[in-house]
Amino acid sequence: MDLRHHNDSTTDAERSAVDAVLGAEVLNAPPPGFTAVHDARTLLLPALHALQSRVGWVSKGGLGYVCRRLGVPPAEAFGVATFYALFSLSERPRAFAHVCDDIACMAAGAEKVCSDLERTLGAPASGHAKTNEAHNAAAAHGAADRQPQWTRSPCLGLCERAPAALVTIAGPRPADCAFGAATAAKIEAALRGNPPPIEEAFVASEGPRRLLARVGVANPASLDDYRAHRGYEALARAFAIGVEGVLREVTNSKLVGRGGAAFPTGRKWDAVAKAPASPHFVVCNADESEPGTFKDRVLLEGDPFAVIEAMTIAGYATGSQRGYLYLRGEYPLAQSRLTHAIEAARAGGMLGANILGSGFAFDIELRRGAGAYICGEETALFNSIEGLRGEPRNKPPFPAQVGLFGKPTAVNNVETLVAVLDIVRDGAAAYAAVGTAGSPGTKLFCVSGSVVRPGVYEVPFGTRLDALLALAGGVTPGKTMRTILLGGAAGGFVGPDQLSLALSFEDTRKAGATLGSGVVLVFDDGAPLVPILRRIAAFFRDESCGQCVPCRVGTVRQEELLSRVVNGRSTLTGEQPLLKELGQAMRDASICGLGQTASSAIESAAALGLFEVKR
Repeated sequence: MDLRHHNDSTTDAERSAVDAVLGAEVLNAPPPGFTAVHDARTLLLPALHALQSRVGWVSKGGLGYVCRRLGVPPAEAFGVATFYALFSLSERPRAFAHVCDDIACMAAGAEKVCSDLERTLGAPASGHAKTNEAHNAAAAHGAADRQPQWTRSPCLGLCERAPAALVTIAGPRPADCAFGAATAAKIEAALRGNPPPIEEAFVASEGPRRLLARVGVANPASLDDYRAHRGYEALARAFAIGVEGVLREVTNSKLVGRGGAAFPTGRKWDAVAKAPASPHFVVCNADESEPGTFKDRVLLEGDPFAVIEAMTIAGYATGSQRGYLYLRGEYPLAQSRLTHAIEAARAGGMLGANILGSGFAFDIELRRGAGAYICGEETALFNSIEGLRGEPRNKPPFPAQVGLFGKPTAVNNVETLVAVLDIVRDGAAAYAAVGTAGSPGTKLFCVSGSVVRPGVYEVPFGTRLDALLALAGGVTPGKTMRTILLGGAAGGFVGPDQLSLALSFEDTRKAGATLGSGVVLVFDDGAPLVPILRRIAAFFRDESCGQCVPCRVGTVRQEELLSRVVNGRSTLTGEQPLLKELGQAMRDASICGLGQTASSAIESAAALGLFEVKR
């Protein structure tokens, strides 16, 4: 690949897939839907998805056609396409399975699933690319007739139903499905076009539901049902109290980001609203990829109109007329329901011009990620939307001043946005009446692992960890709790002696723990903890974007260190000084939170003695 365009052959199927995204090819004409803030490159990711979904992989000819259409140098497009795990630049059959072997699934028996698949489908697919001649031959003979393949995958966000799998079937009508309780037999059936039925997530709460009020109650496909369950009351009140009123309520509520960073939402929105540059943008970060995390998925699948309404309020408060919802690529059910909800909201006058007769115009574009954990970092997400590699930017400048397309941008995750609805509808005082003084409101926790009822639980901030586990039915009968991963792979482990910990920002901070993305992953005494710890290190090694040296080198050295310990070539005691040095270097010098937290869980595990093999 280089800067020159090539003339590698492209199939009719590839051209039609790309043209469906970019419009019919017209010489020197830009793709449809351009605005002044766009350039053609922002459509690179959707075009790559179109190729992958139509023929099962991105060939050299297909990539070249996209480059010619968008005016992107092939070397740069190649760099983008190879950045994402869901795109393959090697020939694949149209039926392909991604089988999760990450921490929750590993503890739930993913290795047996993988072993069974090796016996029936062969070894996991490799990444070796074939020639363009091989691509043409495969197209001529029908790739759909080839044996399905599979590969190991990082967390798929179905931790409450581990082990999990994602099956994709390319074609004129591509079919993707993600499901839990996966077995080799279920995966093979899905590869043949017979996926298991959709299973909704288990949700529960301590006290009245707020964030989960409609999940499992209202029909996620019906705008009328959403409105019958208090939908769009918050937006109507936002228009009634005006921009200053919305900003005041959100600020007074003390709402902070629920994706892990915990930055005050009102301060962020106010900064964007006051930014002199224009236009402004709203971005919903729905790319939750933290192992053990699935709360945003449950909201997106179970209450998609709530996310749309909340984004509209954010647009009104910040002076934005355009929003982007960046959805994790491994969430096909959420994609389907969000696509329908956005279309229904437009048809119902809830998106577009003059919403609810207010004179305010706002619309949302859904963008699908492609398997890159780092794109959960807000500036990496911006680069991904813009058609660049999903690498974080240096800050400052911060997104409120220079964000998406270089313009002021308010970016929030799904849970944060949905919390805004109650705040605006009922007022900051009512919201703050629940929780603690330092952490008002309720919080969603992703409880999984060795518990009776894995699922998403909504509890007031300040609820004790043991009370949350009691809601989930306690530890699996016949098992003994050994440890809990709190906050996700970027969080840390706590022991059974810390079950009285109050789940609030201030209390976990005092205890040296973190709420992170809301993960509560319980491991019993039978879990393969040492391999799981190595898997955490391998996850960060693989997911590092490689842009900065501390993270690029530090995550590799950390995984190598754990390999030596696991294989008996060294001891943790002997490696402890290096482990601490690596962690400190990554925390001090990495560009973004991935490198800064890559050693957190490993170091906490070492402090708790979790590397000791239980016999």
